[in-house]
Amino acid sequence: MLPPDLNQKEDPRVKRTRSLLEQAFMDVLKEKGFQTITVQDITQRAGVNRATFYAHFDDKYDLLDHSIRQGFLLEIEKRMLNACHFSMDNLRNLIIAVCEYSKNINSHCKTPFAQFESLVETQVKDVMYELLLKWLEQMDVEVAPETAATAASWAIYGLAAQWGHSKQPKPVDEFAAEVLPLVATNLKLVQTI
Repeated sequence: MLPPDLNQKEDPRVKRTRSLLEQAFMDVLKEKGFQTITVQDITQRAGVNRATFYAHFDDKYDLLDHSIRQGFLLEIEKRMLNACHFSMDNLRNLIIAVCEYSKNINSHCKTPFAQFESLVETQVKDVMYELLLKWLEQMDVEVAPETAATAASWAIYGLAAQWGHSKQPKPVDEFAAEVLPLVATNLKLVQTI
């Protein structure tokens, strides 16, 4: 099952307040570096008080983690990968989603990506692991699904990071096609290529 974030039934007011805080955070992040953002900046932009902020998040780092995870979950949902089963095409689309999400995060904020790249990596790999595990549990694989999902999620993120750090990266579709066999090897599915 995919993370509860997408499936959870929440009070509409709670969802609305979280959404306001997330949007305010993203807006402020585009203007200021993460280190200089305060909870006051976020609450002021969202039009809520500090107590409301702390009812939803521990601090700005917790909000950052949440925003990264939710952003990537939306990328997965947009591509309908959370509703799919394993196929090489879906795996290729997952690679593209990771590349494009990382690229978009890097280009949409004033804070240098390197400052929170490890947070992005953790959240993206966690979501990928859960998705890959869901797919693998429906199949007969040569190794434990947990091991294969871990290896593949780490491989996909590492390859996407390398692509993103290139001075002149290949088009994302071309890159995904090139690395697909490497990722499939981690899943012990090479014979299905």
